[in-house]
Amino acid sequence: MKITVIGSRGQLGQDLCTRLIEEEHQVSGLTHQQISIEEASSVASTLSETAPDLVINTAAYNKVDQAESEPEVAYAINALGPRNLARYCQEQQIALMQISSDYVFGLDLTRQAGYREQDAPGPVSAYGLSKLAGEYFVRALCAQHYVIRTCGLYGKAGKTGNGNFVETMLRLGRERDSLSIINDQHCTPTSTRDLAEALTRLISTDQFGLYHVTNRGQTTWYELARKVFEIAGIEVETNPITTEQYNAAADRPRFSVLDCSLLEEVTQYTLPDWQTALENYLQS
Repeated sequence: MKITVIGSRGQLGQDLCTRLIEEEHQVSGLTHQQISIEEASSVASTLSETAPDLVINTAAYNKVDQAESEPEVAYAINALGPRNLARYCQEQQIALMQISSDYVFGLDLTRQAGYREQDAPGPVSAYGLSKLAGEYFVRALCAQHYVIRTCGLYGKAGKTGNGNFVETMLRLGRERDSLSIINDQHCTPTSTRDLAEALTRLISTDQFGLYHVTNRGQTTWYELARKVFEIAGIEVETNPITTEQYNAAADRPRFSVLDCSLLEEVTQYTLPDWQTALENYLQS
């Protein structure tokens, strides 16, 4: 299959390209310098050259706090970009995979069970709203679509590029004597290597639709950080704090664990639990 990966230098993009090539797909990667998804003309001219059977869009505006002060920028990339891709792909009969986020949830403060695909979304931030809008455009405009909600991505490209939560904790754990970390946001941080494996398997099924895809289990950012320090052998004092105490510009879901049963049923593949994924990442 001819596959074009947009955002090919990002954490997920790099791991996806590697895994897809291993499966002998014909892969072309595009960076933001090569395609501006927020411009329909750029989408048409660039994709007409790569002529793919499937487009995977991993590109995103992911500055969650900054999106509160510049929502139009987040919307252009996270909503209008997918809209432009969906329109073009529908016209050309190309399949489209859009990567979304657990941040489309968060409004339900009493939630304790993993969200399923049919559960009503409810974002609590401009970023979350922009990602949800992107989902709706893709689902409405492109018949052959995969919309993938995932969470807290970290991958090898984060070790040298823009970083990720795990790399930030490794750096701060070595630099500081004590750290205060949020302990009331429940989620499932996910390895891009494991996510790439799951998506590669999903593509082979041709079962289009909306899917939740994360590592298994759930944790908080505080518990994740403590596990990072334990595996890496870093001694640092850690203090749990609340979202309110952290006082970020954007609100975050208190619970955004995703139920991945549908993905497992369709692909017959179960991602590793988050602890195993983290160990694999830190030991690679």
